[in-house]
Amino acid sequence: MSNENVQILQETAPLTYEGDLAAQMVEDLDNYVSRAIETSYEKRESLWNRDYSSHDAYAESIEPNRQRFMKQIGCLDERIPIDELSFMGTTKSTAHIGKGENFTISRVRWEVFDEVEGEGLLLEPMKNVPIVAQVVALPDADWTPEMITGITDELPPSAQFARHLAFAGCRVVLPVLINRQDTYSGNPKIGTRTNQPHREFIYRMAYQLGQHIIGYEVQKVLSLVDWMSNFDEPIGVIGFGEGGLIGFYSAAVDTRVQSTVVSGYFQSRQEVWREPIYRNVWGLLHEFGDAEIANLIAPRNLIIETSRGPEVMGPPTARDGRRGAAPGQLVSPPKKSAEREFCRAQSIYQELGCVDNIKLNTPDDGLPGFEETLTTFLTSLTKEDFRIDKNRILSAIVEESFDYETRQQRQFAQLVNLTQRFLREAETRRETFFWNKTDTSSLDKWEESCADAKTYFWDEVIGRCPAPNVPANPRTRLIYDQPKWKGYEVVLDVYEDVFAYGILLLPNDIEQNEKRPVVVCQHGLEGRPQDTADPNINSVYHSYAAQLADRGFITYAPQNPYIGNDAFRVIQRKANPIKWSLFSLIIRQHERTLDWLAELPYVDEDRIGFYGLSYGGKTAMRVPAVLERYACSICSADFNEWIVKNATYDSRYSYMFTGEYEMPEFDLGNTFNYAEMAGLIAPRPFMVERGHDDGVAPDEWVAQEFARVRRLYVRLGIADKTEIEFFDGGHQINSDKTFQFLHRHLNWPEP
Repeated sequence: MSNENVQILQETAPLTYEGDLAAQMVEDLDNYVSRAIETSYEKRESLWNRDYSSHDAYAESIEPNRQRFMKQIGCLDERIPIDELSFMGTTKSTAHIGKGENFTISRVRWEVFDEVEGEGLLLEPMKNVPIVAQVVALPDADWTPEMITGITDELPPSAQFARHLAFAGCRVVLPVLINRQDTYSGNPKIGTRTNQPHREFIYRMAYQLGQHIIGYEVQKVLSLVDWMSNFDEPIGVIGFGEGGLIGFYSAAVDTRVQSTVVSGYFQSRQEVWREPIYRNVWGLLHEFGDAEIANLIAPRNLIIETSRGPEVMGPPTARDGRRGAAPGQLVSPPKKSAEREFCRAQSIYQELGCVDNIKLNTPDDGLPGFEETLTTFLTSLTKEDFRIDKNRILSAIVEESFDYETRQQRQFAQLVNLTQRFLREAETRRETFFWNKTDTSSLDKWEESCADAKTYFWDEVIGRCPAPNVPANPRTRLIYDQPKWKGYEVVLDVYEDVFAYGILLLPNDIEQNEKRPVVVCQHGLEGRPQDTADPNINSVYHSYAAQLADRGFITYAPQNPYIGNDAFRVIQRKANPIKWSLFSLIIRQHERTLDWLAELPYVDEDRIGFYGLSYGGKTAMRVPAVLERYACSICSADFNEWIVKNATYDSRYSYMFTGEYEMPEFDLGNTFNYAEMAGLIAPRPFMVERGHDDGVAPDEWVAQEFARVRRLYVRLGIADKTEIEFFDGGHQINSDKTFQFLHRHLNWPEP
């Protein structure tokens, strides 16, 4: 076949796009995900099967939704049974720190997990005072329990809603929440610091392991509900700001909570991606807005208070030695947004015939704990009329210098230590999830036994977005004319207003009716197809797509969307709540590319290999695991102990201390490390290229993880189909053993 002086490929239209195609592609993907968020409302309905025939029937019908919600927020682990709280007195400070005219105030703690205790205040009615209700009262993350009790005077008395409830005869427990400062974010033992808020720091390590800062704090609340269930009085939860979120989610999870107040939080969550990343919940908007979470509380009592919520303009200021926090802001929930979401929630209560059980209150002063709110809350719990008197004051407070910072550090460290235990257990959990369910007795049995895991990987870990729904409409133009090959820019439509882009290198000596193998050459972070295809660009890629074209391979260099600084990370933030990731989109772009390549008359569709560097190596693990038309895969400068790299607190190699906040993938640690992903690629050939000086990970991590891959291929009787090359170099394409691997497994003669 001759392609001399051909400015476009046959059966394609001219490519006339001007400007930066990569940037345009990323912008179009961003818009596509934004449109998907906008339509998530109506798509959620297919995941609910509500039965309104009775309250019991309704509760049973939504239980599957509740269970999925609990998994999404990392709230499935068994708590330690609890039948008492412990007073926290020391030789320096007393546990009993104050009282009102009819209740005492004490510092307490309670067990949640082996490594984790809840801490806070207990406001207990005096022995001669009848207890009317039991309440878990949650301050915002940047408030302390002492602030909403009146022990300290940072808040006006009207906002001290915990003490007002105590004066009314409630037993009240106030947990400490992890705050938004960055004091302890990092590991001083290895000299790492970051400006990530404490909540983000725990979120990052937990998310990878199927856990969440939200779930941890919900569990602390539910431990209190466990304890309160030992008594006869009804149980309620009230929270403001971040405490509103935790209280709201706690009531959605546990039906023992009979009445709930959510203040300064409730609204449409369609722009949750703008909020701090520690509010990122995998698949949230796929199934749940705030109205749907309220559906999990129905028909129980729910009071939405449209107070002014916390205003946080971003993470703590980046400074020397402290960087890497994800962007994200908190603004007070707009009243109209709260009202619209309330109306959606109210409609379910109406269907259940209990519309009076959901209320919307707007405080006159904008502060949490509006008198009407507290009155409605107590009435819903006790079925009696109450009058809240906010003029009553504490009668005595013990003067002491309590160390609030040490308490916060202790609570923070406990959650870090718990998560590191989950990290240590992750390998065993993957064994149960994946390896114990697979069969290595034959290649057919292996592929058959991996089928469900492959589906789970795509649907539940990567996220499956819609398949391409428009014709490819290929457009091309000549951009390289080399002695041995020509290069064409290619644009393929994936969806309406979304395209895939890359560069095809086509050898000049392809004969009529000849079909050749293709190597898809994938760039890394902030890379472009030109980095791999242009022989005049000197970089870590060493123009390896061009080198392979010189050897007679057809090569294709796709543009992946991880480019443009934080532009692609915003896509990831938008995608996660609708149960997608950046790789959901990348897979569909590669799927469309494979469709088109297979149609080219000179391409052997059974001999299309993949070879990616760095973020392209990350692609080499995920995309061929899903798209079986890739005949082999080479992961260069990325393969390692991926779960440890993302979640460990004890290594400088960890992403815990960098600005790459998009790296954690929810629950990946319990399901698929790189060995398991390679297992999804098997029995196709798989190779790792590794430079000794590559800063991605130490050789030991790489070798240990690859040992699992090697063992699998040996047991399958295909040891010759996997290999690793260690070379004396860094983060780069080496192209020695990898080129030999491609020639051998794509059946193309070496020069």
